[in-house]
Amino acid sequence: MAATITAADVNKLRQQTGAGMMDCRKALVESDGDFEQAVDYLRKKGQKVAALRSDRETKEGVIIAKTNADGTTGVVVALGCETDFVAKNEDFVKFAQSIVDLALSSGANTLEELGAATLDGASVNDKVNDQVAKIGEKITLAKFEKISAASVTSYIHGNYRMGVLVGFSAPVSEEVGKDIAMQIAAMNPIAVDADGVSPELVAREKAIAIEQIAAEGKTGDMAEKIAIGKVNKFFKENTLLPQAFVKDNNKSVADYLKSVNADLKVTGFTRIALG
Repeated sequence: MAATITAADVNKLRQQTGAGMMDCRKALVESDGDFEQAVDYLRKKGQKVAALRSDRETKEGVIIAKTNADGTTGVVVALGCETDFVAKNEDFVKFAQSIVDLALSSGANTLEELGAATLDGASVNDKVNDQVAKIGEKITLAKFEKISAASVTSYIHGNYRMGVLVGFSAPVSEEVGKDIAMQIAAMNPIAVDADGVSPELVAREKAIAIEQIAAEGKTGDMAEKIAIGKVNKFFKENTLLPQAFVKDNNKSVADYLKSVNADLKVTGFTRIALG
């Protein structure tokens, strides 16, 4: 039985991809209502998809990133709410900050562990429920990420709307840490380098490239070579180290790191954003 495609479904795909309404409807019909397959369908047909990796969290709230005193562990917490009015409330921000401090001191490693940790005599989850009763809006402990490394930098962007953590293999200056964190905030890479990209995503990108090339009439070894080139371009644009450095487009992020310390490596990162 074919999936029922609603106007809301079409609008959602249109907002996610930027493609035309009729193209979105056809993509959903062809994909039997599966959004991921519909995005692939649009890309295979040559549509410019505006948000390949769009963040799906649409609530308001605050995101706070912070490191411990010696800069070897960092956490980022997203506390969600319904309205911008609440998100900008000083008491709400202070509450979020208290959860972040607890995340660092308690040793919590998961969202569930953080929710169960004790804050002022009650669990964080209970404290969140208290805020719901006090404010009259739905409040959620939405996301929690943690990174440990030889050196960790935290960065908050846009009035608590985005938080970034970056782990390094050796201590770095505040400037270097911020440079890389801002790169991640601006360019939203999916991994440190190609080795960090899942085989499933690599296969997906290659399949899309091959279908695009076949539509141009190219087949065989030529198509394979072009497809490999397209996948390599995907890595260059979407993984951190080969990306053009935002402060100097004449060098890559990898080049910038080498200029700081030939052995310096990014061991991991996380980026959480609202909207």
